[in-house]
Amino acid sequence: MAERIRILVAEDHPAVRSSLTSLLGAQEDFDVVGAAEDGVAAVEMARRLTPQVVLMDHDMPRMK
Repeated sequence: MAERIRILVAEDHPAVRSSLTSLLGAQEDFDVVGAAEDGVAAVEMARRLTPQVVLMDHDMPRMK
């Protein structure tokens, strides 16, 4: 069995973040390890959770 790809979702809109997390988490090859609501949380989670992929909104709060 192949290793699952570890993904961090970073999106400030709750509905979009929830939808992306659910959609990606339902895929057998993906493991959503975290979901961040702002840029500061995304950086902290990326350091702590060491995802292989970060799916991030290009305009995140608290990182401008």
